Amino acid sequence: MSQVATAMPDIVSADEWAKAREELLIAEKAATRELDALAARRRRLPMVEFDNEYVFATPNGPRTLLELFEGRSQLALYQFMDRGPDEFCQGCTAFADNVPAAGPRRLAVRDVTWAMASDMPLAQIEAYKERMGWTATFVSSHGSTFTRDCGVGEGFLLSVFLRDGERVFRTYTTTSRGVDRILWGHNILDLTPYGRQQPWEDSPAGWPQAF
Repeated sequence: MSQVATAMPDIVSADEWAKAREELLIAEKAATRELDALAARRRRLPMVEFDNEYVFATPNGPRTLLELFEGRSQLALYQFMDRGPDEFCQGCTAFADNVPAAGPRRLAVRDVTWAMASDMPLAQIEAYKERMGWTATFVSSHGSTFTRDCGVGEGFLLSVFLRDGERVFRTYTTTSRGVDRILWGHNILDLTPYGRQQPWEDSPAGWPQAF
């Protein structure tokens, strides 16, 4: 979506810009160190055992949660909202669109399997997946208690699982802004002058808010 900007950043000399950029860089590095510290805390979270026998419908037949690991030790699973037979969550759609084609393969190198699941029936998932051009694993939890047992309710959730042999453990979950922050598009937009152009952002007066 293209639009004419209603305001622009101040124009300054090269020296003034370099000074302002250096000041921001100091804050960015501090934030990076804080994010590194949070990641370190995640790696030290305890885990809880999770039932490994939930059955998902897939194009290749039924598969258990354990089988979704595809033999790897870790599984990152995004739970896509079920809005009914004729509706699709636009937020979940945007998330799925942001999964890079090579993303699952790159995760697999680190012993992580990527998948999405939804309570939508498999036929609905397959039709939408084809329509959107998605290639990543997307399975149906329709008819099972998986979504409820994960505590998703009627929302969405990203969960991380670890297995030890045939035992499955849940190690991490996040939703809302926790999911929002890992989107490729949003990360790029956060580097641009006008940001995501959303009303909740702290932007200067006159900045476009198109979404």
